[in-house]
Amino acid sequence: MDTKPRALPSALATALAFGASGAVLVLEIVALRLVGPYVGVTLQVSSSVIGVSLAAIAYGAWIGGRLADRFDPRALLAPALILGAIGTAVTLPLVRWGGEFLRGGAAPAVLLLAALAVFLPALVLSTIAPMVVKLQLADLSRAGTVVGRLSSIGTLGAITATLITGFVFVAAMPSSVIILSLAVLLAVAGFALGWWLRRDLPGTPKIRASLAVVGLVGAGLGAAAPTPCDVETAYHCASVVEDPARDGGRTLVLNSARHSYVDLNDPTHLEFEYVKWIGAVTEALAPAGARIDALHIGGGGFTVPEYLRATRPGSDQIVLELDGGLVDLDQRDLGLKPGPDLRIEVGDARVGVAGLPAAAYDLVVGDAFGHLVVPWHLATREMAEEVARVLRPGGVYAQNVIDYPPNRFIRAELATVAAAFPHVALIAPPAAIAGDRGSNFVILASHDPLPTDAIWPRLAAVEEPATLLSGAELDAFIDDARVLTDDYAPVDQLLAG
Repeated sequence: MDTKPRALPSALATALAFGASGAVLVLEIVALRLVGPYVGVTLQVSSSVIGVSLAAIAYGAWIGGRLADRFDPRALLAPALILGAIGTAVTLPLVRWGGEFLRGGAAPAVLLLAALAVFLPALVLSTIAPMVVKLQLADLSRAGTVVGRLSSIGTLGAITATLITGFVFVAAMPSSVIILSLAVLLAVAGFALGWWLRRDLPGTPKIRASLAVVGLVGAGLGAAAPTPCDVETAYHCASVVEDPARDGGRTLVLNSARHSYVDLNDPTHLEFEYVKWIGAVTEALAPAGARIDALHIGGGGFTVPEYLRATRPGSDQIVLELDGGLVDLDQRDLGLKPGPDLRIEVGDARVGVAGLPAAAYDLVVGDAFGHLVVPWHLATREMAEEVARVLRPGGVYAQNVIDYPPNRFIRAELATVAAAFPHVALIAPPAAIAGDRGSNFVILASHDPLPTDAIWPRLAAVEEPATLLSGAELDAFIDDARVLTDDYAPVDQLLAG
């Protein structure tokens, strides 16, 4: 009597391999967005999510193979799909409640939160492929063909899910909807497969019913889990917080970081110290009220563009902002009103700057961040050279940078900007320059000598003391820092140092 498990139909085996692998990649991509509000969006975070996902795939494949050899795989496939659905559903409460305790960028917290976001469902779903392979290996003479075909189908499923999630799902719906929809889809597939196999596997409905109850509880917890976002854009978890101490004051929070402050009633009010420093630079750049042509790399809350619009009427400004969803939020909640004098181009700033004419701007403000990190491709010598190309003689480039002791990133970025501009200076609190605490730093650069004599008295009027480094003092601060290039820009590692 033949006791070997009966092979699945080829189409069903293909669908299972394709769908299970695709589901894992959906989870991996969405996991990056789930953990971002708590630990940021950095290279370490991305590496952690990818590494945890690969570990789950490896362990899942190993466990699935062992189980397939010990039990009838037909009895395991439907429960695996349903357990994968449950693991997917409980991802939301695990991350959103766990994230409140794991906030920050410490490596153990990042790894643990990444594991909460993806490990369990990815491991369970990764057990499916070896079970399917075992069921299809009726003829060992065709083992290579079967394994190769199902492996390629699984890879195609992963590729398809990656592209659709990145280009469609993330732009069309919140992460919570993607996760819960995937959980429902996996559950439906599991119950449908279990129903189809019921003639061969009596007694399994009770098991599936028990799993269904657990799944419903998990989905309910996921739907009820707290969310840190008012709006989830394609790149940010965004919220707008009212300032109880100032009527009209609003703080834009992106991925748990206070990104911008806007006064709806007074666009000339500058709240953050680094923005006041940039305001001091704009006041020294040209006579009061004179129009200027300004380019902004990064929009955020559009505080500086609105400040220039109010203090220098008639100025021509263009803002390069990657996140179109953030622009919509600014228009709805922060009073942003684009117009002929304030144009917004949605897209990557590196590409946007490359398409602008030479010597077209009196002021370039660099204030683009991915969480607390300047995107690496906006921090290289090649990018600084593009900014130098579009800046007019006498114009000023003001770049906001965040760094922490021992100041490795700010020193490298200063060296990088100095490789493209002959005149460079730095505004920062004395304690930050001394390496005693983290802070914002504003790099100033120009083709011509900077108006430091005009900037100094304006900095003195700012509440928090700030110093202006230039010349030999700046050279000593930069020391032997390496210039960042498109070929070498370990921004995240420098910042973490």
